[in-house]
Amino acid sequence: MSEPMRIRAQAQGDKTTVRVLVSHEMESGQRKDAAGKTVPAWFIQNISATWNGKTVMSAQWGTAVSKNPFMQFSFKGGKAGDKVAVSWVDNHGDKRTDEAVIS
Repeated sequence: MSEPMRIRAQAQGDKTTVRVLVSHEMESGQRKDAAGKTVPAWFIQNISATWNGKTVMSAQWGTAVSKNPFMQFSFKGGKAGDKVAVSWVDNHGDKRTDEAVIS
């Protein structure tokens, strides 16, 4: 089980900026362990964000994304008190969704 994402969402005028720190190992599948065996790939494949049930961001990631990636995006709309949910699915089928309230 992965740790919760740290999400900060802030509205300014008609624009909302969301900053997310995702907690994930993001193994590329090219690294070797101490015994010389290749560490299997383990990475987030799909990540998305919704605001009031509407998708405001969607991305597909691969092995080139670093461990515990940071992501920032903006969208039009959103006001203080609304909720933003960020979800990901990795190549092992693990999923996680966390929410934040827009300030």
